Amino acid sequence: MEYSIRNCEITDLPKLIVLCQKHAEFEQAEYDPEGKEEGLKKELFNDDPKLFCLVVAAGTEIVGYVTYNFSYSTWSAGDYIYMDCLFLEESARNFGIGEVLINALKQIGKEKNCVNMQWRTPQFNERAIKFYNRIGAKGKDKVCFFLDLK
Repeated sequence: MEYSIRNCEITDLPKLIVLCQKHAEFEQAEYDPEGKEEGLKKELFNDDPKLFCLVVAAGTEIVGYVTYNFSYSTWSAGDYIYMDCLFLEESARNFGIGEVLINALKQIGKEKNCVNMQWRTPQFNERAIKFYNRIGAKGKDKVCFFLDLK
């Protein structure tokens, strides 16, 4: 499969929302697309973004994405890069693209002097867990909690 990886552009947002919906379905989570395009546009494309996004393009079609941000670790006393989402369409899987995206984030994290890279995946996503273990990541068993503030 021929593909390229590039920064997300404003014109990619409608497809990014579709991919977010598919990602949520894959993770057996709820997703309401209402207002998401405006919210992502605001945070991805301003002078001090909170979120960053790379997309995978196969020709003119966006077939995957990875989003990330930066935070500070108390225990490590340093910044880390947090991979918020990584998703590829089924047709884009098994070509090594996931590893290329991980490596791109590793490089970005190193350039920003991050102490590590962190992310989460559902326990039932055994395929992803095997992939993450294969590339040298170490898992930590924790329970993830969400408390709605709206």
